[in-house]
Amino acid sequence: MVGWKGFKLSHFQLKAVDAIREGRNVLVSAPTGAGKTLVAEYAIEVAVRSGKRCIYTAPIKALSNQKYRDFRDDPMIDVGLMTGDVTIHQSARVLIMTTEILRNAIFENPRLLDDVAYVVFDEVHYLDDRERGTVWEESLIFMPPNARVIALSATIANVEELGAWMEEIRPQDVDVIIDDNRPVPLSHWVHTPEASTFEPSGIKRARQRAETAAAKAPARRSRRRGRGGRGRGRGFGRPEPPDPRPLFDELVDRELLPALVFSFSRKDCERLARKNEQRDLLSPEQSRRMAELQEELLTSFDLGRGHLDGEVFRMARSGVAYHHAGMLPIYKEVVERMFTAGLLKMLFTTETFALGINMPARAVVFAGLRKFDGISFDWLRTRDYMQMAGRAGRQGIDDKGFVFQLLPDQELKDAPVERWVGGRPEAVMSRFRMNYSTLLHLVSRVGRDRVHEAWEKSFHSFQNREKNAKARARQRREQMRLIGRHLDLLEELGYIKDQAVTGKGEIARCLGGYELQITELLFRGTLETLPPKALAMVFVAMIHEERRAAQRPWVPASMFGGTRRHIDSVVSEICQAEARFGVEPPMKRPDWGLTPTTLGWFGGLSMDELEEQLEVNPGDVCRVFRMAIQLMRNVRRSVDRDWDIVDRLDEAIEAMNRDEVDARKQLALG
Repeated sequence: MVGWKGFKLSHFQLKAVDAIREGRNVLVSAPTGAGKTLVAEYAIEVAVRSGKRCIYTAPIKALSNQKYRDFRDDPMIDVGLMTGDVTIHQSARVLIMTTEILRNAIFENPRLLDDVAYVVFDEVHYLDDRERGTVWEESLIFMPPNARVIALSATIANVEELGAWMEEIRPQDVDVIIDDNRPVPLSHWVHTPEASTFEPSGIKRARQRAETAAAKAPARRSRRRGRGGRGRGRGFGRPEPPDPRPLFDELVDRELLPALVFSFSRKDCERLARKNEQRDLLSPEQSRRMAELQEELLTSFDLGRGHLDGEVFRMARSGVAYHHAGMLPIYKEVVERMFTAGLLKMLFTTETFALGINMPARAVVFAGLRKFDGISFDWLRTRDYMQMAGRAGRQGIDDKGFVFQLLPDQELKDAPVERWVGGRPEAVMSRFRMNYSTLLHLVSRVGRDRVHEAWEKSFHSFQNREKNAKARARQRREQMRLIGRHLDLLEELGYIKDQAVTGKGEIARCLGGYELQITELLFRGTLETLPPKALAMVFVAMIHEERRAAQRPWVPASMFGGTRRHIDSVVSEICQAEARFGVEPPMKRPDWGLTPTTLGWFGGLSMDELEEQLEVNPGDVCRVFRMAIQLMRNVRRSVDRDWDIVDRLDEAIEAMNRDEVDARKQLALG
């Protein structure tokens, strides 16, 4: 077998196909754009032909939706979708879902996996994610033994270690397949104001020139201050970002478009797009095609003609656009359609665009190379750089892809250019941390005394075996102590009794991430008497977290102030219990900042009216509303249908799930 579906299979694809035919698990590590998805599609075909089912998991809903559309257009594939926002055709032969949904199904609805031959884990290196990595480990550990794994990963340093762990926890053998070759090679470049554009091999000379220029700078600044000048600077010791226009001019002159320009700031994406809107990058023929496409998009997405005058459509007619998580999902979808049509020449976007979505360009530009890691701004990891850079170069179109690093002269000395271009990507490290939901599921399955066995199977435990015996023993004691603290707290609060899960615990275990907050409010009667709009407010507050705490708005007491104070008191009491038992990190507290927005939306205001009156970000609001609706649905499924709250939850869900927030409606469009 050398070809499949019209594709000539590469060496690593052939090895993966052989492993699938032999019934083994497969872990593929290959560069972005190398064709890993073809391996998953082959496994899907094998499963369907044998009368079995296949599950395809993705780390983000946008990628799940894209895969669903791809497979939906194939008449040979019976496909369904489960993302929390949307459930379509759950009994399909091929079921696309987020990894969180898979983990929940393993614990709550294991029959869903009874006849599943393969589970595809796209972007399995997400196991390294601080917030969500545990979900990947739990899914791999507790997945039924009949299901085999097809794990697809970006290039990582310890893929053999990851494969060895998978082989230990899964009943079938694991074939680890590594490929470092890109179908379209990359050409890397650095651009600074002082040295202009140069290849990384010239980094030493460029640093010398930058140091010489920096040595002269104090004298120039001193002369400016002497004349009363204020000088420049951004504060906190961070230099002013360089002017990107010369580099963008070069891309146009060298015909290196289309280009993806990555920035880690939504505001910067929009600012850069607006500054380049006047470039008018489309030919007359392309402008005609763009006009036709926009007319089609208006019809497909049921958009009024007024959208043609909006920024997204107007800017796109010059060949420029931006794309980030703060946009309404429908606008992101529109931008993606125009980009895949080849009619956007400069797309300014955040890093999520590089995650699995198959939208390559001829060139990639890093408008910034420092990223906030939750604590401070630090240089981009090599693995992240490689994943984003891998979007450069289109198979069958480009002989090579071009990658440009845009750096201030002041940062050239410390920037790890050599590491980005030629270094090894970082190893994937376990982030395993069992939450309350997982612990309750395990107690229900195996009893309290055997819960620790789950950690023994974790990648975290596997990686600690490399340490000496004393360090391993200390690590194990720490983990057992941590698990014990969680279980003791659950027992005190009445979720566990006599080695078993109580009725209270049965509800809590289905509310992953918000187990104690919601369950305590339910059992204390706090939610029982609230009207639907107040319930919507509460669930939005549970989800919402203001990105900038200093900008948290004031909420008037007239907006259920007494209810909000009582709920804050209940959650504070649980947090104090966590502190008493030494459980960290503490659970999320409600954030009421979107209360006016929630009540306005519940009352019928449009997203445009909310944005204008309350100055909220519509994309973030839409995301939070969808997650709140998902949480309300989980509560509704978990409690007894005779509870009074069920009908009011239905009313709240119906009022919130409309227009832009209705994910199922949007998925059906286009």
